[in-house]
Amino acid sequence: MAAEFKTESHAMTVASTAPHILIIDDDPIIRDMVVEYLGNNDLRVSAGASGKDLFAAIDRESIDLVLLDLKLPGEDGMQLARTLRERATIPVILLTGRNEEADRVMGLELGADDYVTKPFSPRELLARVRAVLRRYQVQATLPERDNTRRAFRFAGWELNLRTRRLTSPEAASVELSNGEFSLLSAMCRAPRRVLSRDQLLSMSRLHEAEVYDRTVDVQIRRLRIKLETDMGEPDLIVTVRGAGYQLAADVETLY
Repeated sequence: MAAEFKTESHAMTVASTAPHILIIDDDPIIRDMVVEYLGNNDLRVSAGASGKDLFAAIDRESIDLVLLDLKLPGEDGMQLARTLRERATIPVILLTGRNEEADRVMGLELGADDYVTKPFSPRELLARVRAVLRRYQVQATLPERDNTRRAFRFAGWELNLRTRRLTSPEAASVELSNGEFSLLSAMCRAPRRVLSRDQLLSMSRLHEAEVYDRTVDVQIRRLRIKLETDMGEPDLIVTVRGAGYQLAADVETLY
């Protein structure tokens, strides 16, 4: 039977202003370990064991990050991740098995921010949680020069920096994940420049030592699906072999 969503008593001593982490995992040993370790490191932690617990929590509480086990009994972890991404902009770290690379890649394509492979050390988990929280905090505090910009316009597309929406040349609204928005806005700030993966990670504020190596490639692929007319021969986001990627368009900045 799934455990009822609750805020673990161990976390109640942490300041109410501390980031609020939600772990969804059917294994009580893992839940207890995460609650205790993260709670001892200045984080508030709530725990649940099912998709029902997950959505009850985000409806009732202010959650800053979700740790989501992809292998919940009788539930489709990918569908839970997809529904969560559609309903909220809460960052997500996936908990996966050691040999489940396909699940990890699919999860990142759905918009997850990172993954942790079981069995994991509490110290590793804490580092990844802090890394993702830092990225979101930086995104929420853009430099002043970015705050003066309203949008980027390129090849008939318009990227609105305030609504974080992309509009197609046909005036259709295209929703972007946080990672897609960060990467595309970084490329718009450096049009026609060839940018390495490391440069893109840094410029898009996705860079941390713990980030999955394929983060940029996954986000580029997702952006191409939304931007390109021919995935076989992309002409907007171009691969420069051995060097990186280039936004092959002139960009107009709107203020």
